[in-house]
Amino acid sequence: MKKISLSILLVFFLITIAAYGMDNDIIAVASEGKTASARVSEVAARSPYFLLFDGDGKLLEAVDNPSKGAKGGAATSAVNFLSQKKAAFVVAGEFGKNMTQAMKTKGIKYLQFKGSVEEALKKVLEMKK
Repeated sequence: MKKISLSILLVFFLITIAAYGMDNDIIAVASEGKTASARVSEVAARSPYFLLFDGDGKLLEAVDNPSKGAKGGAATSAVNFLSQKKAAFVVAGEFGKNMTQAMKTKGIKYLQFKGSVEEALKKVLEMKK
């Protein structure tokens, strides 16, 4: 009886993963504004905002970067914040050495990009194909 129940739970779990996706598809773009027409921020850790998109490019939320005014440790703080938001990919104009190292540690990929958030998102979605 227990084996059957566990098997049913396992099947249900696998179906749920297939339906909703298990991989972190959240794309975070460091941004100067709260809309996709804004410019990608030149800096990652101290950008004013992060725009979070799902794996299909749908805007999920625009969030204030809690690290933007940090006196020190902005990179580690920003990466921890993005990791909590389940970001798998981060885009910014430039990344500092501390931020790239922190992202590598968390398994977060990144892309340096100059232009609009819309253009950056398009580039990331093309890379995923």
